[in-house]
Amino acid sequence: MLRGGLALAAAGALGPLGCAAPRGRFSDDPFALGVASGDPLHDRVVLWTRLAPRPLDDDGGMGPEAVPVRWQVAHDEGFTRILREGETQAMATQAHSVHVDVLGLAPQRAYFYRFIAGGIASPVGRTRTAPAPGAALQAVRIGQVGCQHYEDGFYTAYRHLADEDLDVVVHTGDYIYEGAGRNRPEHVRLHSPHVCVTLAQYRLRYALYKSDPDLKLAHAAHPFAVVFDDHEVANDWADDRDGMGNDGAAFRTRRAAALKAWWEHMPLRAPAPVAENMPSYRTLGFGRLVRLNLCDTRQYRTDQPCGKVVPLCDGAMSPHARMLGTAQEHWLRGQLTGSPARWNVIGQQVLMAELDRDRDPEARRFDTDKWDGYQVPRQRLLTFLAEARVRNPVVLSGDFHRHIVAELRPDFSRPETPPVAVEFLNTSISSNGDGRERSKRLSALLRDNPHLRFASALRGYVRHDITDAVWRADMRVVDRVTVRAAPIRTQASFAVEAGRPLVARA
Repeated sequence: MLRGGLALAAAGALGPLGCAAPRGRFSDDPFALGVASGDPLHDRVVLWTRLAPRPLDDDGGMGPEAVPVRWQVAHDEGFTRILREGETQAMATQAHSVHVDVLGLAPQRAYFYRFIAGGIASPVGRTRTAPAPGAALQAVRIGQVGCQHYEDGFYTAYRHLADEDLDVVVHTGDYIYEGAGRNRPEHVRLHSPHVCVTLAQYRLRYALYKSDPDLKLAHAAHPFAVVFDDHEVANDWADDRDGMGNDGAAFRTRRAAALKAWWEHMPLRAPAPVAENMPSYRTLGFGRLVRLNLCDTRQYRTDQPCGKVVPLCDGAMSPHARMLGTAQEHWLRGQLTGSPARWNVIGQQVLMAELDRDRDPEARRFDTDKWDGYQVPRQRLLTFLAEARVRNPVVLSGDFHRHIVAELRPDFSRPETPPVAVEFLNTSISSNGDGRERSKRLSALLRDNPHLRFASALRGYVRHDITDAVWRADMRVVDRVTVRAAPIRTQASFAVEAGRPLVARA
């Protein structure tokens, strides 16, 4: 597979037949933000780049002109056996980003790709197509990541992720953080000194994050399947409200800018957003083994009830509450009903399991931005999983900056009832800085929430190894993110047997 140093081999100048060529219009490397691939299907994959020779300039150093960009897909890293190639236009209206959906590929194959602009070749990326529909597979391997606050720590975990052998990486959201730079002693690097509100500001924030060499390595090594959470727009936003209770035209304009910038910088198949609307829920299949349903818990939800971390109020039990929205919930049921996949995955943003956050065992408080604030939609979904006999449902979540492993029940007040699904929540890549393996707070979470099987506040990612018989999840962690080059280790591993939604130590 494409290893760390290989993935970001120095960009070179190419002319016809690979001969040396002048750098053309670029005095700096136009591929400073790297390359990426995503949304793999059995016969196609999306390739991405953005031309930005000076990425932290307002226009990336590009100006208003469209620029032709060649793309190539090859069987080999040296591009002596090119399979597909073509040309597209990088447009200023899309931040000179490029999305190419390459068709006609073979299933379950690794390919190498690159872009060429102004005679300059991009770094070489490696991608992989999904297995054919109905194919019987020995295994599928999925990485799970999210929450990468730039100021809080280095992206060391991404460098290790690049060296894993994976079919796809699921990013559960919080790819950027929108807040202004905060000059605090614990921060290892800084945002710009503005809160992101305009399209130009969001574009600059993505340019800052995507300039990180470890993040570029991970993107060049694996196809990603991405969803957005709240910080891509504004903390705790919900539908047409900004998380502070403000709605109206100003927030709709901000949301439109944020989602356009997200689309411009992600390797996904979805069309560009229209105004503030960005439909992004979709399904990726991996033979008969895994169906991955990627959901959106931000655009269609009702406002959070009750407050932030509080005792639950009547609003949390409202029958009118929405987390997925009517259309998306109907779509998800359709994807799950009668699915032939051995394992049916719901990839989404926030913790689905009930979580009492109060360290006092006699008190109960819940974060109503999570599914705890949407009790009726959660119970409806989990009841559906049982009644529809969905095969081996697994929920992948993020947002909480901890590794969490949980068993899910329609009614968490009845721990004697059998679980209907399991949930794996990834910790952060860097958000909240250096974490802790053990603490009084983690112990209280495990004590007060008996359906939790594991909790850790170290940083890292989850590696899933999935076979017909067993789903295995490895909690991969680095002990520090405030220093570079921390080693990776597996803190704990868990197994779920097919047909039994119970979590056991592996």
